[in-house]
Amino acid sequence: MELKNKKWTEEEFFKVREEVLNHWPTGKDVNLNDAVEYLKKVPEHKNFSKKLRKAKEEGVTLAQPRAGVALISEHIELLTYLQDVGEADLLPSTIDSYTRQNRYDECQVGIDESIAAGRSLLNGFPGVNHGVQGCKQVFEAVNLPLQARHGTPDARLLSEIIHAAGWTSNEGGGISYNIPYAKSVSIEKTLLDWQYCDRLVGFYEEQGISINREPFGPLTGTLVPPSTSNVVAIIEALLAAEQGVKNITVGYGMCGNMIQDVAAMRALEEQVNEYLVQKGYKDVYITTVFHQWMGGFPQDEAKAFGLISLGAATAALAGATKVIVKTPHEAIGIPTKEANGQGIRATKMALNLLRGQRMPLSKELETEIAIIKAETKCMLDKVYELGNGDLAIGTVKAFSSGVVDIPFAPSKYNAGKMMPARDNNGAVRYLEFGNLPFSQELKAYNRKKLEERGKYEGRDVSFQMTIDDIFAVGKGVLIGRPGK
Repeated sequence: MELKNKKWTEEEFFKVREEVLNHWPTGKDVNLNDAVEYLKKVPEHKNFSKKLRKAKEEGVTLAQPRAGVALISEHIELLTYLQDVGEADLLPSTIDSYTRQNRYDECQVGIDESIAAGRSLLNGFPGVNHGVQGCKQVFEAVNLPLQARHGTPDARLLSEIIHAAGWTSNEGGGISYNIPYAKSVSIEKTLLDWQYCDRLVGFYEEQGISINREPFGPLTGTLVPPSTSNVVAIIEALLAAEQGVKNITVGYGMCGNMIQDVAAMRALEEQVNEYLVQKGYKDVYITTVFHQWMGGFPQDEAKAFGLISLGAATAALAGATKVIVKTPHEAIGIPTKEANGQGIRATKMALNLLRGQRMPLSKELETEIAIIKAETKCMLDKVYELGNGDLAIGTVKAFSSGVVDIPFAPSKYNAGKMMPARDNNGAVRYLEFGNLPFSQELKAYNRKKLEERGKYEGRDVSFQMTIDDIFAVGKGVLIGRPGK
């Protein structure tokens, strides 16, 4: 199929679908009629879209962990623990790396070896290999909505299986699950593959079933300037809306300066709604997700809890609909269920104490929102211009020309010319603009903010600042000052 930002016809969708379901034996177990009937019976408190909508209307921030292991019984045990002892509001199923790369044969070996070893030897839940029945078992064993969280460039078969099993949310998108995760997958291919995933959700919406979609906000999780992640979230939301998605959660990864983080969340929510209405998508319900710190974590558990609590507080003060929770074992590896539960409970404590509180609008907050929106608009305008009005085509051209550029991404389809660094207050700014289509005024503002830091530290503004900043939080500070 040729890539364009146009809703797939049923004929186009079902033609591709045949090929998708034949890719691995468990695909043959997906029956759309059965899936529709099953999803219609999902109770309201286990439907992701409905729970998010209720939280937003009540002004509550929900807490969701990341978690996933290889075997069904162990995965159920893990999720039940996070639900009952961890006090999670929403449940994930983090999918393993083999599945993310569509390497289902090797995944099966991993499952068999996990059975023999009596413990998980995969770094997540292999949803495709377990199939509809296995995923249903998990869904029926818990009492909260389930979402697949993964990082899969081609998630078409996975999406078919999880939705047919009652999971009412799927994370990802053609940019956010490609550029930060893959080296050699073209954006054109992933945009098409994710149009399929979105068209599947659109099909369910046409049957009266509400399914949530969530672009992955943090991207590479390392010094991503807010306007860069916001522009990707807005593009992915607009592409999803075209395919018939009605419930979208746009997200952002914590950078650490609280005013900038709150501004980023507010700018994102306001702008995505503006663009959706402007482009004719007037019946899309938007919620937001704030991701706790995605970079290097301190190894000391007490310090890790400090970082987790700061993320929880920022999410609450920003008015996020949900927050993705980290664990005190983040610096060590895959956390125990106990550590995961502790991260959620620490987060919930902060959320409960801050319930109903919002960061008041100040001159600083207002300025930050205006800057983020202006930078985002510069990029989005250029994307549409490059695509002659077609967002999908424009997106491919924007990445090849560096008009949108994600820092520290492995993808060869990303220019990698833009470079970020923190200013003197820890806000993330643009150090090198690469080919970003910013106005001279916006470039001057970013330079001025970095020069203020250079003057304070008695050094030139340079890439060394970026390097220092990457390691700073792991050492217990936000800004990488020389000699600290």
